Amino acid sequence: MATMTHDTPVVAPRAATGITVALLSAVSFALSGALASPLLDQGWSAGAVVLVRIGVGAIVVLPFGLVALRGRWDVLWRNLPLVVMYGLLAVAGAQFCYFSAVQHLEVGPALLIEYTAPAAVVMWMWLRHGHRPGRVTLLGAAVAGLGLLLVLDVFAGFGLHAGGVAWALAAMIGAAAYFVISADDTTGLPPLTLAAGGLVVGGVALGVLGLVGVLPMRADRASVSYGGAEVAWWVPLLLLGLVTASFAYVAGIAAARLLGSRLASFVALSEVVAGVLWAWALLGELPGVLQLIGGLLVLAGVVGVKLGEKSSVGVQQIPA
Repeated sequence: MATMTHDTPVVAPRAATGITVALLSAVSFALSGALASPLLDQGWSAGAVVLVRIGVGAIVVLPFGLVALRGRWDVLWRNLPLVVMYGLLAVAGAQFCYFSAVQHLEVGPALLIEYTAPAAVVMWMWLRHGHRPGRVTLLGAAVAGLGLLLVLDVFAGFGLHAGGVAWALAAMIGAAAYFVISADDTTGLPPLTLAAGGLVVGGVALGVLGLVGVLPMRADRASVSYGGAEVAWWVPLLLLGLVTASFAYVAGIAAARLLGSRLASFVALSEVVAGVLWAWALLGELPGVLQLIGGLLVLAGVVGVKLGEKSSVGVQQIPA
């Protein structure tokens, strides 16, 4: 998932670099579900996996966040409620709900449900702030909704696990919060600082919930299997923290700075495709034909939502 900042004109070399970095970020984020699924099957709780992932990510990203702040502690203090909300919803909430979803669903359907978030953001901006979407946006949302029905396999009697679907929808809400909060560039808070603060808050919150017994924290030191190969339990955990958290967040922020929010968010849609490919390569999971068609419709619908949003903004910027 890419962080959203101001859009600026992008020259060709800058765009090529930005797209490359954005793709690396999306592919890194997409790896998380395939890495976590065998751990969850082995007996790890979703809370424990997410805590390790966020904790390692926080340790790596925090120094960069502090450097980006440049001693402006008043900016951090003024935006502390926003950082806390970001950590609870966009970091801890989204990741915990997603990993809970993949305990009951395959990675592909779980990702596809979560990535209806851009359409949810448009609806939120309409209901909360009166930003009425245009026809292209509404058409895109309708196409994404049809695709979601196919992904959920409702025409075959709702073939997916109801609890897993509920967790994936909750992850979608967390992802929507990520986009809404990250898009606010009026706070003066550097993106790296927001990312680091969110990881720290999310990690602390999950740790406290685990200590008081509200959130189960189960671990198992048995080896896990990926594509028929056995690996030590700590290998996927280390990759989750270093690759799918710290590197993915930093690369996503760098890509957004190079490309602007809209182009970066378009490229971020490749996370869904990459997630399906990772699940296929590491877990042997591949959605059915109707679910694949539904996934393509979801992606097409989200692209339509983004195109409609862009054209709507462009109209608003034309002087009267």
